[in-house]
Amino acid sequence: MTHKDGLDSLVRKRIRALRVAQGWSLEELATRARLSPSSLSRIETGQRRLALDQLVDLARALDTSLDQLVETDTDDVIANPMIDGGHGLMRWPIKAEPGMTVVRQRMTGPPPDNVARMRAHPGREWLVVLSGTAVLLLGNRRLRVETNQAAEFPTMLPHAIGAEGGPCEILGIFDRDARRGHRES
Repeated sequence: MTHKDGLDSLVRKRIRALRVAQGWSLEELATRARLSPSSLSRIETGQRRLALDQLVDLARALDTSLDQLVETDTDDVIANPMIDGGHGLMRWPIKAEPGMTVVRQRMTGPPPDNVARMRAHPGREWLVVLSGTAVLLLGNRRLRVETNQAAEFPTMLPHAIGAEGGPCEILGIFDRDARRGHRES
């Protein structure tokens, strides 16, 4: 099997897998991609040549990019953390989204009492509490985020996070701007 044959087969499997994951029939995806159901069926089964214009329409209909539909680079699947001992953090870059970072942090103290110590900066953050209970101060609100609960917020709102009733561990995802805002502390 050549690289071209392997890519061809991979793309066909992806198209079918993405269609099935959406819960769509052949007819539904075919309509969205402006193809006939029989053409789509032949594309998925390898009985029809893959044409670039059809791949573009299929990628758009499947809410993905052409690059993602045909990508084959899986060499760097494993990412090792960068340790930030000064802040008690482990960080992992998200390779597919330059500037995005995943952070794991253990917190032992409550969030700051002083509103002046809350931060505001461009960006968005998402976090999930892995263990314990976190307290998220967000603007004028005080939110309890318990184990397995997640929070997502724009970081232009003044915010701070800490533990409640003992240590907690969080996993957060920061976009480029949010990550920069936290580097400054």
